[in-house]
Amino acid sequence: MAEHFDFRIDRLTTPIGELLIVADGEGRLRTIDWTDHEARMRVLLDRYYGKGRYSLLAARDPGGLTKAMRSYFRGDIAVIETLPVETTGTPFQRSVWRALRKIRRGTTISYAELAARIDKPKAVRAAGLANGQNPISIVVPCHRVIGSDGTLTGYGGGLPRKKWLLEHEGAL
Repeated sequence: MAEHFDFRIDRLTTPIGELLIVADGEGRLRTIDWTDHEARMRVLLDRYYGKGRYSLLAARDPGGLTKAMRSYFRGDIAVIETLPVETTGTPFQRSVWRALRKIRRGTTISYAELAARIDKPKAVRAAGLANGQNPISIVVPCHRVIGSDGTLTGYGGGLPRKKWLLEHEGAL
């Protein structure tokens, strides 16, 4: 029989919208998304864990993650650097997501730099696609990747949120 996942879900009001925080039973962050993108989040959960193979159980502050995210939005940017995460995805995607976590707060890099950091300098497009499939936004800081010309490009939560996050972190 296929494994069934019992995930915990909480909601957090932030200055840029309501955030959905999904953790597993061990308190590891599985996904974060905005409530206005909840349908997309569920599609990704279906893809990664199997339709009907997981439950989202309402929980208060699963694994202390809601408290940590509240601290982030109050100005403790460093709090996201140590949060436990667990993702599925291809080995390539996971390498991109690991590289994202290594982008220092208060800085940005280009998609080309992201590809170079995973030792695949010609895979700029693929790195960009993997960046866009990141299920744990903010904590796996895909918002810190910008165009080579310095423009803000591509963020699943919308460019106004990307701009706010980068300003909040002191990168703009």
